[in-house]
Amino acid sequence: MKFDTLIVGGGLSGLTCGIALAKRGKRVAIVAGGQNTLHFYGGSMELLGNVNGKDVDNPIEAIAQLNENHPYSKIGADSVAELAKKAKALLADVGIQTIGDATHNHYRITPMGTTKPAWLTIDGMATSDKADQLPWNKVSLVYLEGFIDYPIDFAANGIRQMGVQVETPTISLDCLKRARRSATEMRPTNLAKIFASTSAVAQLAQAINNSCGDADAVLIPAVLGIDNDDVCNMLKAQVNKPLFFLATLPPAVTGVRINAALRHYFQMLGGRYILGDTACKVVTNGDTVTEIRTTKLLDMPLQADNYVIATGSFMSRGLVADFEHVYEPLIGLDTNAPDDHEKWSQYGMMGDQPYMSYGVMTDGNFHPLKDGKTLTNAFAIGQILGGHNPVVMGDGTGVSMITALAVANQIK
Repeated sequence: MKFDTLIVGGGLSGLTCGIALAKRGKRVAIVAGGQNTLHFYGGSMELLGNVNGKDVDNPIEAIAQLNENHPYSKIGADSVAELAKKAKALLADVGIQTIGDATHNHYRITPMGTTKPAWLTIDGMATSDKADQLPWNKVSLVYLEGFIDYPIDFAANGIRQMGVQVETPTISLDCLKRARRSATEMRPTNLAKIFASTSAVAQLAQAINNSCGDADAVLIPAVLGIDNDDVCNMLKAQVNKPLFFLATLPPAVTGVRINAALRHYFQMLGGRYILGDTACKVVTNGDTVTEIRTTKLLDMPLQADNYVIATGSFMSRGLVADFEHVYEPLIGLDTNAPDDHEKWSQYGMMGDQPYMSYGVMTDGNFHPLKDGKTLTNAFAIGQILGGHNPVVMGDGTGVSMITALAVANQIK
């Protein structure tokens, strides 16, 4: 099978790049092994949240402080700013409405009741303009009886530490009785299916109205709207207080919804999404890739003019570590990891661990290096790239979307 572009990896970066190319009429295929890290996303995208241990207010201005190997440095601040606008517009195109922009971070409230710098947040999620102050004096933090993926005590304590009074009413609904028979059924995505019905939403709204008292706002776990925001808006219209959603532990409904919306839009544009298959062999000829074979299509090579590697980092096995080295398993691309494994980590589990900045090496146009030479018709995007620590710097989703769009612009 022959395509204009073949993308290996069906997560945020792969889908973003695929959509951008398909919108221009390109024949694009994505090889996706299965679930991806989008399922962990709590409702917000971060562009750049922290540099040198300090929270970032304006991510675009802060790019000047980054080292030359950071993906944003290769793109340039002005181009990142333009691509950030396109990323927000792309999410809107697929049906994901967000608040925020690239010139000023806001803060999303996490499941632990803390705040996290954010670039774009799904409309309706609980946010604040300040890291240590919330826009309410008193909130009703709703707990659904039996729900196991919502650390309400931690959330309540974290919110109280920011000077907000917190009440934690427990709501027991008839529509959840069957699910409560098994703890495994009381998961975010399962609850979202129950709350897809108007009767369940009405039950929830009535229970909230009966329990929220004199609170300024109601905060509930984000267990509605796995397909779209219709039921979220329905609930907000029926509750007589301002209502906002808090992210839950994975699998996050918001992340599942973003993933499904991106994939549906890509396929609607004519993109080929090969799900449940894994690239296992890449054939190269000099400085070019000529074909890719997958575990299920061994006798049918996939060929393209351009190849994009978007296989992620260690969690997605886009990078693999053994006792001797860190390597990229598909092509054997060069990485920035030192051979001495003693240098991969340092004391302090929560510190800035060196291995978290490891990834494949590329030139300034994101062509990956293999044995020191660039593969001219291949690109690497997203979390497989080295030069940044997505956890410490709060730039993971931003790097995924921005590098995907930057590479899509290069492919003619």
